Amino acid sequence: MKPNIKALTISVSIVVTLIFALALAAEVSGPPATDLKLAPALSFADDSSPNFPIEGKNLSDGSIAADHATVIFFGTANCWNTAREAERLVQLYPRYKDKLRFVIVDLRSPSPAQRALIARYYHGYIPTIAVIDSSSKVLYDRAGETASERGDTSNLQKLLDSAR
Repeated sequence: MKPNIKALTISVSIVVTLIFALALAAEVSGPPATDLKLAPALSFADDSSPNFPIEGKNLSDGSIAADHATVIFFGTANCWNTAREAERLVQLYPRYKDKLRFVIVDLRSPSPAQRALIARYYHGYIPTIAVIDSSSKVLYDRAGETASERGDTSNLQKLLDSAR
């Protein structure tokens, strides 16, 4: 009896597709970053802060929600621009934590789950914020601070409001 190569190829394709779909579903269902707060002893005047500016739970999450808009924050330690934008994001976090999924990426030590997000949404400059709506449409994907003055959250708030 000759093996049916065409049927075998189709079967293998189906199995690979199912494995990929299950992996994607498992990634999406992971817990999002929560309890976001600023790291202690941040400098907002120079690049002397050795710690990543945002602390919290589930910071290794790298998934985009299928049922919520997702905010992805990319940054590093030793960057005052990252610290100032982190301050804005953390200040607004309590208002949006139940409406948006937050993914926080420390570019110096990303989790394996975050590497695909870096490849797709990070363009080489910090801080970078990407906002993806619940239908996977990219609403915002830019580097740089969302305001020119420390403490000004108005632009970031408008951006987060547009994502809900």
